Amino acid sequence: MAGGASGAVNSAVAEKRARLAGPSGFKGVIHNPRVFFIALFNALGGLLYGYNQGVFSGVLVMTNFDRKFASTVNNTGLKGMVTSILELGAWVGSLVNSYTSERFGRRGAIFIACVFFIFGVCLQTGARNAGFLYGGRFITGLGVGSLSVCVPLLNAELAPAEVRGALVTLQQLSIEFGILVAFWIDYGTNVSSRKYSTLKDIGGSGATQHAAAWRLPLALQLVPCLILMIGIFKMPESPRWLINRGRDDEALETLAKVRGLSTTDTLVQLEHLEVRAQKLFEQETSIEKFPNYQDGSFKSRFLLDFYGYLSILRDYQIFRRVFAGALVMFFQQWNGIKCPDVRPKTFVKEKKAKSDLSISIFGDLSLSGNTTSLLATGVVGIVMFFASFPTVMYLDRMGRKPVLIIGAIGMAVCHTMLAILSGVYENSWPEHKVAGWWAVVFVWLYAIFFGFSWGPVAWVYISEIFPLGIRAKAISVAASSNWMNNFIIGEITPTMLKHMRFGTYILFGGLTYISAAFVYLYLPETKNVSLEEMDIVWGDDSRTSAADLARLERINDSIGLTKFGHVDEEKSSDHEDHHHGTHDVLTHNEKTA
Repeated sequence: MAGGASGAVNSAVAEKRARLAGPSGFKGVIHNPRVFFIALFNALGGLLYGYNQGVFSGVLVMTNFDRKFASTVNNTGLKGMVTSILELGAWVGSLVNSYTSERFGRRGAIFIACVFFIFGVCLQTGARNAGFLYGGRFITGLGVGSLSVCVPLLNAELAPAEVRGALVTLQQLSIEFGILVAFWIDYGTNVSSRKYSTLKDIGGSGATQHAAAWRLPLALQLVPCLILMIGIFKMPESPRWLINRGRDDEALETLAKVRGLSTTDTLVQLEHLEVRAQKLFEQETSIEKFPNYQDGSFKSRFLLDFYGYLSILRDYQIFRRVFAGALVMFFQQWNGIKCPDVRPKTFVKEKKAKSDLSISIFGDLSLSGNTTSLLATGVVGIVMFFASFPTVMYLDRMGRKPVLIIGAIGMAVCHTMLAILSGVYENSWPEHKVAGWWAVVFVWLYAIFFGFSWGPVAWVYISEIFPLGIRAKAISVAASSNWMNNFIIGEITPTMLKHMRFGTYILFGGLTYISAAFVYLYLPETKNVSLEEMDIVWGDDSRTSAADLARLERINDSIGLTKFGHVDEEKSSDHEDHHHGTHDVLTHNEKTA
């Protein structure tokens, strides 16, 4: 069903769009303040994910929580499940999002995700037994998984090509910020000795600790969620989705608004017509292939969706992109991100487990539990957060592939050094404190490499490589790979570290080297390419039959897109002057086309 109208768009049109585009990198962000702040608000979805991920690992080791849910907390298997069941919910949520984001729009999908998130958090905050925790974590996961797909999808579809990487990367920056905030809130409520009215002691690690020590951090995440849920309808809807629903005029106005330009601006008109051309091509192709399913009934919509998913397997050009997206998310998890950060607070309390290298090293360096927690989690969170900033500023200038390759090689080297140091000194860290601190440095370096590369760029890449008709479905499948592998890695990494010891780092290091080769050999570069031109980048020639080419030519001519490839250089120069301060208006023929 989906395919590539854009793949056959006149190359002159693509070249014209590239000439008229604004700057990339930091200058590009400054040049597009309106869409930047829209994307920043939408990225509250990432903040929710990050905060939720970070807050619960701290709650698990609080004294009052331990006492109330002892049967769960003191059972290794049950504790692992109550933590990782969120990933299972997120896996389901990421797949369900393909329907909600197409049926109700990108904003509607975010709203629905927030509803699930709030319901799940309320169950956790008011939990009376372990069942509340399991149910709450799973339902929260439904919201988190859906947000992880629809937020980068919306930001990618709103963003100009030259700053798309920066705006989608804001989600990962928000995730890291959420983790960071959650750690310090957990830390504060757990060690504080301040009195609050009738509460005996909201913090502290003793028997007098109040339930508010863990209920308050869980409840606080409702605040940004409510802001996102209420404010999302003040944000613009995706112009791509609007065109896909036949709301062309609204889409044109939205494009002009987020670009800060007139609806008659050449660049706005060009982008609008490129999206329309792709939509019309896919619509006519669908009518031709499935003439009996065009009545708009529930049955017809269901069958069209079914065949849409089936096309992922049957259409080689689509399959190879979905396969690439799923592998990108596979490598994002299997590069060992959970290795230096496997719920570290849990192991502070259960010192006998010591299945996290950084915790083991810090403990053997005779550091206190609180100091260990600060160094293993607090510092790593700070480092990873600030490492994401250069990516926001320069990803659209450097490109996706160089950042992913540099990050993969850097992480692999860190794994290699950790394996060597752990293999030699794992039983004698107290006698070799210098080697121990070197291992700590490599943990932090690993966090830097992940923070500026695979953490944010993986989400950027899968949000931009799919054609309009299949985009929501394909992104949901690719993102589900992230969540399923996230769940698997979270379950097996502690066991691997316990039994394989330093061999775990050899395994993850080897896979990370392979990921660098995969990016270099298989993935095309997508920087500064519009979403409608991705077929060209991927070499999609699946629509090269005579009938398809004739259809494309007819559609491009009928909506006036072809004319853009023949506008003389003088008019192009006039538009470029407009983007430096003068006003550019289409000719009468271009406006009426």
